[in-house]
Formats: sequence, C-alpha cells, structure tokens
Amino acid sequence: MLRTLRRVVDRHRHAHGRYGWLFHPYTGEELVALAVQDTGGEARLAEPLVIAAVRLRGDRVLTSESLELRLAPSAGLDADTIRHHGLRGIDLADGVAMDQALIGLLDFVGNRPLVSWRLDRELAVLNRPLRRQLGFELPNAGIDLAQLYQRRQRHHHPQLEPVAPFARAAERLGVPVMGRHSALGTAVTTALMHLRLARDAASTRHSG
Repeated sequence: MLRTLRRVVDRHRHAHGRYGWLFHPYTGEELVALAVQDTGGEARLAEPLVIAAVRLRGDRVLTSESLELRLAPSAGLDADTIRHHGLRGIDLADGVAMDQALIGLLDFVGNRPLVSWRLDRELAVLNRPLRRQLGFELPNAGIDLAQLYQRRQRHHHPQLEPVAPFARAAERLGVPVMGRHSALGTAVTTALMHLRLARDAASTRHSG
C-alpha cells in the first residue's frame, strides 16, 4: 500500500520532468532481469557494489543487450567487504559514481517490467539512493522470481522445502548458474530461470 502511494505521488511530481515517461504503462514485449551485488546485511542499510541487467524478448535472453555497472567505493567501504563479495579493490577502482550508475540503469531499463530473485531486496537497495539522488523510486512493474519458484515447488514438489537458495533453485530448474559471484551472471541466470518457469506454467495450462 505504501509503495503504491509513493508511486502515485512520484508520478504526480515528475510527470513533466526528464523521467516522467518512466511512469507511463509499458506497452512493449520486453522484460529486464535485474541483479544487484551489495554490501549485505539489512537491505535498508546495504549499499550497491555492482548493478547488472539483461533484456528478455519473448523466449530469448538478449545477452548482447546487457548492462553491468561497477560503482566507485563509497567512503568507509573496507577492503574486506569488497573481497567478501568476490571483488577486488581494482575491480571498483574505475567504478562510476552513484548518480551516473542510476541514470545509466534508468536509461537501460526504461519502463519495462523487472524480473529479479528477491525483487523486494533489490529494489530496497536501489530505491534509497534513487530517491536521494533523483527524488523518486523505480516505478516499474515487477516479478519476484523467488515467489514464482516457491509457488511452483508447492504445486509440483510439496515435500521439498519451499524456500531454496538461488543456486539450488536454478539447479532444480535445470538452469546453469552463469558467472558465479558475478552480478551480470546472476542477471542472465535469473532471465533463464524466468523463461523456464514461464514454459512450465504454459505447459501446465495446456495440459489442464
């Protein structure tokens, strides 16, 4: 409810601004799989380290139309935190500033629907700096892949635990985990998992 209210207020405030078009309903056929590597811990405190996205069109993952933005380390971000996430200081040394990264993400994603594993967390990590820098949160429609997967498991395999880690869920869906410890690899894997779940759902409907 609160998110819906914020979206209405943001749409009103930014209707005639540079990003007013983001608040228009999307009428195309593409989705964007989103992945964020962050500093961990509570989402309300986590900071993004790498933002990645890849577009889907129909039953294809458009790996040639992808985005990976490494952010310059914020003040106080220590080397141990960076190494913990499979990165090195040199990986982020030439990273882009937060405002540039957010603009790059908005330009790439547009108003397309988002697909992500645990979408709420990804949005929480991104929306805080977005509101701080640009005055609004991502208004895009979204699909939480973790929730879709859990519903599938309850239907097909009720004896298995419904909540599974990302890599285990990919394995059960027969999807290879691309580029482990890579935000872009996670985004591509997410896109492939979404296509697999969509095919399963379509098959179930047709057989029913």
